[in-house]
Amino acid sequence: MEVFVVSLLNGLVYGMLLFMLASGLTLILSMMGVLNFAHASAYMLGAYFAYTISTYIGFWPALIIAPLLCGLIGAAIEMWGLRRVHRNGHIAELLFTFGLALIIEKVVQMSWGLLPVPYRVPELLDFPLFKIYGTQFPAYRAFMLAISAVMFGAIWLGLTRTRVGLVIQAALTHPDMASALGHNVPRIFTLVFAAGTALAGLAGVIGGNYQVTEPAMAFTMGPIVFVVVVFGGLGSLTGCFIASILMGLIQTFAVVFDVSLADLLAKFGFTVTSSTPFAEVLNVTLPRVGALLPFLLLVLILVFRPRGLMGTRDT
Repeated sequence: MEVFVVSLLNGLVYGMLLFMLASGLTLILSMMGVLNFAHASAYMLGAYFAYTISTYIGFWPALIIAPLLCGLIGAAIEMWGLRRVHRNGHIAELLFTFGLALIIEKVVQMSWGLLPVPYRVPELLDFPLFKIYGTQFPAYRAFMLAISAVMFGAIWLGLTRTRVGLVIQAALTHPDMASALGHNVPRIFTLVFAAGTALAGLAGVIGGNYQVTEPAMAFTMGPIVFVVVVFGGLGSLTGCFIASILMGLIQTFAVVFDVSLADLLAKFGFTVTSSTPFAEVLNVTLPRVGALLPFLLLVLILVFRPRGLMGTRDT
């Protein structure tokens, strides 16, 4: 029970971190049709900006300043990069963001070095909040859950209960009609792209000291974020939330339970020996393939439901 409860909480923390990173990409991909390979780079920049700012003026100012800097960078990328490339089609946009991700990675390496930086949890939250049987649950993880929950509520209320949110939703599905009604759709695109980049930066601020702040962190988080966006469904914030929690729990529990298909077959009376067909495959333990499970689910969802869990569009 201790292992289960601790793993459940850790899976929720990781899943909410994925949601913070994937929610902005969900809006960007569904609105602009841009497969933004540089989105995870904003997550990395947020962590590095927060590390540098916290060194001088502390973590709490960095929690606000670093996402704003990422949002400004995202607005500049959309206005002076993607908007110009857009006329050449989605392939040009994809190549542009792919090249941008490589450039950001090299800039980070030249600015902060190749080794991880000592980005630490703030002292105010560096203590165990409570104990689960014999395991301590850090207060900072509870803080991450709280920030993620507040962010989810703010995005949902903003999109469904405010005039700006309704205009954004209209531009998502009917950009020509929104433009005909007098709304500046390019400016909305810039706003959404900047907001999505700022959310990725915020995820980097609170996730960089939870994991490791190093130049490969964008490459580590990038693929799983695309799995979350596609699995949840284009344009569906609720689907993105469910997919994030699901992927977080799957990856966390896959590391904890050291079982294989051979162990499961043994419980039903089937013994796997060296002469059994596919014995090596059946003896592969779950932690060894845990990282592949989200991508397996991605393949299955694309085969049986291309629009995702709660998506409304196939393209």
